[in-house]
Amino acid sequence: MKKIILKAFPLAAFCFAIAISSCNQPQKAVENAKTDSLQYDTVINGKQVKLYTLTNSNGVTVTITNFGGRVISLLVPDKNDKLVDVSLGYDSISSYRKTGEPFFGALIGRYGNRIGKGKFTLEGKAYQLQLNDGTNTLHGGTDGFFGKVWDAKQDGQKLELTYSSADGEAGYPGKLDVKVVYTLTNENALQIDYTATTDKTTVVNLTNHTYFNLSGEGSNTILDHELMIAADAITPVDSTLIPTGALLPVKGTSFDFNVAKAIGKDIELKEEQLKFGKGYDHNFALKANDGKTPVATLKSPVTGIILEVYTTEPGLQFYSGNFLTGESKDGKKGKSYPHRSALCLETQHFPDAPNHANFASTTLKPGQVYTTSTTYKFTK
Repeated sequence: MKKIILKAFPLAAFCFAIAISSCNQPQKAVENAKTDSLQYDTVINGKQVKLYTLTNSNGVTVTITNFGGRVISLLVPDKNDKLVDVSLGYDSISSYRKTGEPFFGALIGRYGNRIGKGKFTLEGKAYQLQLNDGTNTLHGGTDGFFGKVWDAKQDGQKLELTYSSADGEAGYPGKLDVKVVYTLTNENALQIDYTATTDKTTVVNLTNHTYFNLSGEGSNTILDHELMIAADAITPVDSTLIPTGALLPVKGTSFDFNVAKAIGKDIELKEEQLKFGKGYDHNFALKANDGKTPVATLKSPVTGIILEVYTTEPGLQFYSGNFLTGESKDGKKGKSYPHRSALCLETQHFPDAPNHANFASTTLKPGQVYTTSTTYKFTK
């Protein structure tokens, strides 16, 4: 897999090279991102938690904590060159540790999405995982990667996170060594590269769970956002959101996003799949996954911000924030995040793939290297 390596461009040198007025916005972005950094400076299970800030030459800034590898904020320019935070999150680490917290910005593993009844069989042996979504396992279980303190190493616009998951952790076989690299490019793209190895045959499906609102986090809705997903089918689910194993063509249904449309256009239609998901919460089988062709685009009519998604994964989970309630006001700056006020575009292998032979395999064996890459690129 081709890696993109970028040298850090010091902000001081950048400011020296051009007029001071053009540096105000990048500097402001850095200051905003660091406002509550002390709220992340703590020790959990004997490991240091910190906040890391990546800033490119355009002032685009992403802040990430090594607790769960979470994207805390993502500031990108709108149509008027004003920096807008487009990702949901909290102001302190304590909120991310609450039971029922909806995985804001998190790295997800060992297995992104759901596994039916938390069970699968591998090389003739049955495994039982932790159940944390009714009768199913969601995003790795209660002991998933979203709650782990990762080892971190920053080099300018790149943050490398590593974690070693013990054999049997959350019920998964094998010791899994994982590396995730966040790279912020000068093309306003956040690239996420994942690699993993194991000492015993296991399953793995890593992703990122950032919640986006391109009108700005804390805005009331994403139903006005225009979305395109290049997919001819979804993997339909049962009432517990576990795939049936079939592929359902999207043509003629509310799930056809091959031509961009407002998310709210069809979300209330009386279709069984929308009923099961309480809106969109489904895996789309992508037409292409070469990492060079956009598999999804998203645009806010308010800010003009456009998000393009590129991936090497075969699937994309589009989740329209159906379980956000807005009941608490512990979002950033005391904001609440109401129903459908953000969405997720999670690149992945298919949910419950270990239990469906017709889905692309998520099995990883000793000697093999799991590699996948996803890029979120912002334009206007």
